[in-house]
This record gives sequence, C-alpha cells and structure tokens, in this order.
Amino acid sequence: MREIVLDTETTGFDPQSGDRIVEIGAVELMGHVPTGETYHQYINPERAMPDEAFQVHGLGDEFLADKPKFAQIGQAFLDFIKDSKLVIHNAAFDIKFLNAELKWMNLPQIPWEQAIDTLAIARRRFPGSPASLDALCRRFGINNDARTLHGALLDSEILAEVYLELIGGRQPDFALSAKPQAKSGEVAQDWTPQPRPTPLGSRLTEAEAAAHAEFVSKLGDDPIWYKG
Repeated sequence: MREIVLDTETTGFDPQSGDRIVEIGAVELMGHVPTGETYHQYINPERAMPDEAFQVHGLGDEFLADKPKFAQIGQAFLDFIKDSKLVIHNAAFDIKFLNAELKWMNLPQIPWEQAIDTLAIARRRFPGSPASLDALCRRFGINNDARTLHGALLDSEILAEVYLELIGGRQPDFALSAKPQAKSGEVAQDWTPQPRPTPLGSRLTEAEAAAHAEFVSKLGDDPIWYKG
C-alpha cells in the first residue's frame, strides 16, 4: 500500500483571499515503511510574502523570486502523488490550498476522502491533549530539534514518524507488506513465496500415526480427517 506523507507552506490562511502555496514536501511510504522517495518543491507565489508568514517558515520574496510558479509544477505534483492516500496534519488546510491551485490550472481536484488527517487521529486517541506536531513529537519521543522553522519536507519526514506511532508503532506490520525495491539496473518484480524444492518430511513417528488412525476409526463413518 502506497501512502504519501505531505505538508505545504503558504503565504497565509485563505487561498480565496489571494494566499498561495510556497513550498510542498512529501515522503513516500510503502506498507508503512519510508522508501526514500520524496517530492520537494519551492514555489513562486506571484505575490509579496506577509511578515507573519515569513516568521513561520522563513521563505522570503528574494528567495522565492526565481522558483517555478505552481502552474509549472502542478502536473508533476499530481504525477507523484497519483491516487495514493495523503497523510496530512490538519488535512483540511493543505487540501484547500492544493485544490485551489489545481482549480486555477484546470487540473483534477484531490478528493477529500484521499486524505488521512493525523490531527483528527491524534484528537481521537488523546482527547483533550495538545495535538500539534511538536506536541506529538514530545509524546512519542521523536527528535525534532532541527525544526526551528516550519519546512514542508522536514515536517513531512517528522510527520511520517508520528503517523506510524499513531497507527500502532513504527513498522506496525514489520514491513511484511512492503515490496522489495529493485537494485540499480534491475526491474522490480512482485515477490511471492516459493515452495520448498524438497518438502519437509513428516515429524510423526509410525507409532503416533498408527495411534491417530485407530482414534479416527472410532469416530464414525465420516470423520473430518477423511475429507479433502
């Protein structure tokens, strides 16, 4: 199962008032295990950066001036996420902005049901407790010392760890559902277990087999051991 842990940074709170996305960061999980594949893009918002937003993420007008506009990266972003579930902290905020940008490009919208909201999960698991990303890092003992400012890719990497704790601990399925990654120059193949070249022999002794047969013979004409 492929999931994308995602975060955005913006110029403000409301795309309908002219606010825009300035950064997208995303981390790929396969079977709840990070694959090492990421998506990261700074974006020119085509407007001035309000000081309040700059204090949050530190992305200013000069830095963003030569970055691509969303219209130049929107399709590549959709190509990366495909129809995978999107793991987002406060999903309503990010989906609102992404869909506004995609709508302005006449690109397909992201369905609300495609998102997994870790904020909602945290509030259900720990009612009445702080549910910010920083608070969850403290709860689960996740090191977020590098998070002096908000950054979409760093926040996605941290959120991936938080998400795995929220759903039951890191690698809850012990990575058994993850497909192996192909080595350089190889084509990835779906792995399935193969039968043993030589079947294991029976561990029953002759005496045990005889005793079992005698027991079954006393169970009537149609015991379950004779079926199949």
